[in-house]
Amino acid sequence: MTTLRFVYISLSGNTTSFVKRLSQYLKEKHEAIVIETLDIKESLKSNQSFFAMEGAFVAFLPTYLEGGNGVDTGDQEILTTPLGDFIAFADNYKQCLGIIGSGNRNFNNQYCLTAKQYSQRFGFPVLDNFEMRGMPGDIKRIAGCIERLYAI
Repeated sequence: MTTLRFVYISLSGNTTSFVKRLSQYLKEKHEAIVIETLDIKESLKSNQSFFAMEGAFVAFLPTYLEGGNGVDTGDQEILTTPLGDFIAFADNYKQCLGIIGSGNRNFNNQYCLTAKQYSQRFGFPVLDNFEMRGMPGDIKRIAGCIERLYAI
């Protein structure tokens, strides 16, 4: 039995929707998997403290930035920093297989910029990206990426 772990933060519900649909798709396709999900925002609401991850995981991160254009005038991550704090906690980044970013393509250079910044900061790859809630094609494509990562 293979256990897939997805760690994410969702502010508007888009990332939660995507992770749920991705999980359902993978469960329907592979009977012998278990999927564990962790929404950092919900964990913080219930006063759970950070912990060291036991086993590999994939992170999902929407982009919320303030200021700048993401190229030459900078930017500042807002609202999603608890995911970065969790990944940094107890060297969890060493268990992270990579990150999947989401955002709005209307923001041009800032589209999925936070995922790219986490990749540089922690040294794991940006595995893929999707816009807003993601489309069925995004689910299938990213499921293929997850299957390759976990060799299922």
